[in-house]
Amino acid sequence: MSRILQAVALMGATCSGKSALAMRLAEESGASIVCCDSMQVYRGLDIGTAKPDAAERARVPHALLDCCDLPDAFSAARWAQQASTFIGEENACGRMPLIVGGTGLYLRALCEGLADIPAENPAVRAQLQQQCADSGSEALHAQLSKVDAPTAARLHASDTQRIVRALSVFLSSGRPLSAWLADATPQTAVNIPVFVLDVARELLRERIAGRFQAMLDAGWLDEVRWLDALQLADTHPALRAVGYRQLQAHVRGDCSLAEAMAQGITATRQYAKRQRTWFAHQTPDALCGDAETLLPPICAALNRTSGACG
Repeated sequence: MSRILQAVALMGATCSGKSALAMRLAEESGASIVCCDSMQVYRGLDIGTAKPDAAERARVPHALLDCCDLPDAFSAARWAQQASTFIGEENACGRMPLIVGGTGLYLRALCEGLADIPAENPAVRAQLQQQCADSGSEALHAQLSKVDAPTAARLHASDTQRIVRALSVFLSSGRPLSAWLADATPQTAVNIPVFVLDVARELLRERIAGRFQAMLDAGWLDEVRWLDALQLADTHPALRAVGYRQLQAHVRGDCSLAEAMAQGITATRQYAKRQRTWFAHQTPDALCGDAETLLPPICAALNRTSGACG
């Protein structure tokens, strides 16, 4: 019989309280935490990504943190492969790991697999990046709408990196990205019940503003200056981390700290809204609720015996 990966996923929007609940669950069950965050994989992006600190890692083992050195770029495929390996090792020892984060695409890559998309033509990507610099992302988004309407519909017109990626796939392969994704198959069978932590919208907004200020107090600007000095391409995935780009504008002298902070908080709230929409539409079978509602069923899921469970 083929191996079935066993884990439990606790997902949710930024500032929803996932980390606190996950620490409680992991300590009570003896589980390790598998971080499902597309920015916490980068070494050096610590404060602005709310990465677990040394004390938290000492209390509970964490995987998929600090596994990529900039300027290297990480991907959903790499995360899924490394997460699969770690979960398999934990299962072999009779342990049920807890996947925690807000990057829904990474979890989907693990549970549903990724399409075998051909490599992009570097010349095509370079041409699109230049076109974006000349005409803006909205023009590229309009172009994408004509050749891949499903992908364009799920991407915001300002999402430069993903728009360029989708157009590059189409122009390089002659087939829309949405068609390639429809062919995705999981690399291995999984049994991963998904729980989505949700909180009231106003409470989430308050938490986002409070945490943004706390991160600044903890030295976030120094981290942004370090990132800016790396001179990454504007399309690098690390520059999509909410707050960093807005604070980067401040450290470059393009706006005041107050302006950068206001824009960063707004961007974070918009990101949280997109996350909530993603989980509502992409994880329809997930159990959603607040921490106290989710605690008992997650505990029961973490205490499953190994093997194929229904």
